[in-house]
Amino acid sequence: MPRQGGVVSREMPTKEAYARCAAITRSQAANFYYGIRLLAPERRRAMCAAYAFARRVDDIGDGDLDRERKRALLDEAAEQLSALERTGSAQHAARDPVIVALADAHRRFALPPGAMGELIEGVRMDVDGVTYERIEDLVVYCRRVAGAIGRVCLAIFGTRARGAARVDRAQAERLADELGVALQLTNILRDVREDAEIGRVYLPAEDLRRFGVISGPGAAGAAEMLAALRGETASPDSLGALVRFEAERAQQWFDRGMRLVPLLDRRSAACVLAMSGIYHRLLARIGADPQRALHQRASLSAGEKVRVALRSIAGRSV
Repeated sequence: MPRQGGVVSREMPTKEAYARCAAITRSQAANFYYGIRLLAPERRRAMCAAYAFARRVDDIGDGDLDRERKRALLDEAAEQLSALERTGSAQHAARDPVIVALADAHRRFALPPGAMGELIEGVRMDVDGVTYERIEDLVVYCRRVAGAIGRVCLAIFGTRARGAARVDRAQAERLADELGVALQLTNILRDVREDAEIGRVYLPAEDLRRFGVISGPGAAGAAEMLAALRGETASPDSLGALVRFEAERAQQWFDRGMRLVPLLDRRSAACVLAMSGIYHRLLARIGADPQRALHQRASLSAGEKVRVALRSIAGRSV
């Protein structure tokens, strides 16, 4: 049993670790939790463990610490993850509920090695202030912070029942990745103003120039983006056209990613329909009224989320 300072360190009970992760998920990710409630308990617990680790990494990137401290914490998270994937246990962090639960989920569902590490590298891009010239550059980021999580979720989900046509695993992973990109592009459109206020611009610079939001070469700075949002350097019509264009592009990723649903078992498919349905409605709301979305964070009411969940149980997309 591992020792810390000469004292035996007992591993936190797995049940308690999962309960802590579930509490994190309920409080921090309402949209996500609406979907995973439709899963069987064992799969739901594993999803909460994956989310709690992802939330920890995201919080490092979004926090108020200086850049060097953030990098050090990301290195620490990467080392914990590497030890977990190498040994299959949480002995290196025996009292950390997130690592204990994630280690158990890793053993039960053979989570894809390296996927969570891609998330860490995506958050490093945020910490390093990476900007994006083309959509292809932005997609690299989206695949790291969301597509990789899609592949983790796929490992936890159940595929079609025995007797059905064999599921092409590589195809399913590609579709999970593409659905993750769709969700992340929706997040980016929802948070354009909030991101600019904390110094981040995700929309591709070539698109910003195309719609007259910026004029010079290179990527847009946050101050330039905020000036455009205030109407100082770009017209509302130009900004609205930009958002509609990006929303249509995100829709194409949704169209491809949703082909994952028929490959999953009933409960897993319902979970995906619920989670993606909430984001899909957000995307439709943003595209329909881009000016409002640029000035007020788009969201769904609790009642709308419940309706999406009920439709997903019936196997209907939203």
